[in-house]
Amino acid sequence: MVVSILQRFIFPPPNSLFVTAMSVISFTSLAYTGFSEVRGRHLQYSKFWNVISPESGTRREGKQIKLSSRTGMLLLYTPAFLAGLTSFVIFPHQDLRLLLLDSALTLHFFKRIFEVLFVHKYGGSMVLDSAIPITLSYFLSTATMIYAQHLTQGVPEPPVDLMYPGVLLFLIGISGNFYHHFLLSKLRRGEGDKEYRIPKGGLFDLVLCPHYLFEIIDFIGISFISQTWYTFSFTLGTVFYLMGRSYATRRWYFSKFEDFSKDVKALIPCVF
Repeated sequence: MVVSILQRFIFPPPNSLFVTAMSVISFTSLAYTGFSEVRGRHLQYSKFWNVISPESGTRREGKQIKLSSRTGMLLLYTPAFLAGLTSFVIFPHQDLRLLLLDSALTLHFFKRIFEVLFVHKYGGSMVLDSAIPITLSYFLSTATMIYAQHLTQGVPEPPVDLMYPGVLLFLIGISGNFYHHFLLSKLRRGEGDKEYRIPKGGLFDLVLCPHYLFEIIDFIGISFISQTWYTFSFTLGTVFYLMGRSYATRRWYFSKFEDFSKDVKALIPCVF
């Protein structure tokens, strides 16, 4: 029954071992990483760039290659942006759904690069061991989303068309994410300022990570535009990862700020 309901919203699974394997790998790896965040095993960027490993009890700084945060973030997003941009050349004859998906993914990562260059102020570093898997995840997921969509060319559309609601959700998500990133940037007094402060404004009075919430809305919009099994599996994995990351972030704020309000949730107002 569940499968028959899903078939109304999603294209049939493609006859591609690669896309099927990537669907499983993307979901399980992202969900596991989110679970690891809850357990205190963090991807080492942002405020967690120099955390103590719970297994060893040490930071192992001498054994790790560190990048500046700005360089690390550019490394994360640039390959995925180029994958989206290149897809317009590789698949020049696109239907509307594939064109919208390509455009949404390219815009998503262009915004990220723009923020790295002109919005965010950085004071920390990023460990290369954390940057590499994130970079590969963004690049491979972007390329796979586009390829999986390409495989739907000529396949009958799902009975329920979510494409235009997806465009609306994507625009809401990317706008809300950018706005709250802008608010976060205002907390830093200048480049190199390493002090963290409690964010205010927007939805920050309700949840600590509204930028994650809007990123989830962004990817839900992308999955609605696409309506492929791979894109939905990646989005679901992303939800689990950002839930874990936001939970860990809220716990970190409680440990650092005695006056941090317990009424402020991690990700979803009044819920989580």
